[in-house]
Amino acid sequence: MTRLFRSPSKPRFPSGLLMAGMLATLAALPVQALESDANAPIEVTADRLDLDEHAGTAIYTGDVDIQQGSMQLTGERVEILRNDAGEVTRITATGDRAYIEQRPAPDEPIVRGWGRKIIYHAAERRVELINQAELHQAHDTFDGGYVQYYLDSRTVQARSDVEGQERQRVRMTLNPEQE
Repeated sequence: MTRLFRSPSKPRFPSGLLMAGMLATLAALPVQALESDANAPIEVTADRLDLDEHAGTAIYTGDVDIQQGSMQLTGERVEILRNDAGEVTRITATGDRAYIEQRPAPDEPIVRGWGRKIIYHAAERRVELINQAELHQAHDTFDGGYVQYYLDSRTVQARSDVEGQERQRVRMTLNPEQE
């Protein structure tokens, strides 16, 4: 058995508990999740995992698929960053078409998002969809260079400019509610 050297200032977590704690925060993506999501098992598939407990990072690469309840996050690379207390602070998924989805409530449709980069800011409960961004919320669609979704308020901000990328005009399709 190989032992990892740990800094005495960092709490010592068994790797399984650390990963479960880091991934349990995914249950909050990307909207107020079904209550059952938090208790569902977390399933991760990838070609590779690089875990650095000292740095507080877990990096999955190669066709990454993370599922927990109604939540799914996919990308070619997913990086999970945690703070000194072991809480997830940011999750970044990248790829040609990174994807995130979750059902906000049993009677509501799944919210879906795509982008070349997806960043989830845990403390702010905010999702950024960057470069070829697209968000489907109920019957409405938002796309552009950048789409930001605030989970608790369910508000959307979109813009055409993304630093270092070609301008991608904002488009919205707003459909009337069905009776």
